[in-house]
Amino acid sequence: MGSSNVRSLDREPAALAMRIGVVAAEAALATFARNLDVDDLEDGVDFQGVIGPAEWPVFSLVIDTLAEAGPGDRRSLDERRADALNDLARICMAAKNRGAA
Repeated sequence: MGSSNVRSLDREPAALAMRIGVVAAEAALATFARNLDVDDLEDGVDFQGVIGPAEWPVFSLVIDTLAEAGPGDRRSLDERRADALNDLARICMAAKNRGAA
């Protein structure tokens, strides 16, 4: 068996980073689903008050990354976070569907 310098595509740094991102997104979505009551969403959500300290770092990293305001974005943080949760759900569904294919 000869040595090869060719990496498989699933071991490339970009592919590994993407897999780590998907794992973080799935963990954040699972945290959200476990800790928040949908009925409470009408009144706004105190994310840090609801998400436990052990799960907060990954959850906040994912949500804050997705909720980052772009140039000219006039939405409030709450609006951006609501959109971030929708984006998070779409990311997880796309990853799940891709994995099933």
